[in-house]
Amino acid sequence: MSPSKLDDIDHSILAELQRDGRMSIRTLAERVHVSRANAYARVNRLLSDGVITGFAAMIDAERAGLGTSAYVLLSIQQNTWREVAAALSTVPYIEHYALVGGDFDVLTLVRAPNNAELRHVVLERLHEVPGVRSTRTWLIFDEHDGAGAMWDDESR
Repeated sequence: MSPSKLDDIDHSILAELQRDGRMSIRTLAERVHVSRANAYARVNRLLSDGVITGFAAMIDAERAGLGTSAYVLLSIQQNTWREVAAALSTVPYIEHYALVGGDFDVLTLVRAPNNAELRHVVLERLHEVPGVRSTRTWLIFDEHDGAGAMWDDESR
């Protein structure tokens, strides 16, 4: 599927929704200077084209009881990516995983309630996945959000 052609209004809509995905269509329309019908139609098109893939709450993991976070890098056997990915999607506390290039094959973000659960995920759950050869764990002491994708006019 080819990427959607986005105009300046689409970029403004993405920027506004990135700041506050809960805003009403009326507020969105006012902020990007289009009619409510136009804003509604554009958001629906961005959804149907797969540009907007969903709406989610931003959660503070530590306040939600997941106080131990780590990046866990995996080396896997060649040609096992599909099987490893399927297994990783079932492991509790893995928030995100990606196939990457470099010294390791897969990068995972693990958020667990404590060190004992993190140890269980890494040493038992991940190492029992067929195709995983080795892991390396980087404990996260502190984290901050970056600027992220910028959809407003100043960034293009």
